Amino acid sequence: MRYFHRTTLSPDDALAQAKAFFGTRLAPADEAARRRTYAGALGKVTITARAEGGHYTLVEVSTDQVGESELDRLAKRFLAEVHKQVEPGHELRGAY
Repeated sequence: MRYFHRTTLSPDDALAQAKAFFGTRLAPADEAARRRTYAGALGKVTITARAEGGHYTLVEVSTDQVGESELDRLAKRFLAEVHKQVEPGHELRGAY
């Protein structure tokens, strides 16, 4: 599955947040300039962050799962956390 979010965070800040979020849950599997991959018993997740449209960053999260899995819930929760970092008043809701 693939998810995305556009944010005003810099790509470096978004990837640092990915490391803080996924690094405690999964083992690092790959690291590139604008991409991080983590893997574990739940599966594999890849996070990319790239500048888009001036001062926006497109954050994409993809998993190797086919349906709504625990890893997909974590991916969606991560994007909600990215949103909350930019807008601290944003309330995290949902089953993820």
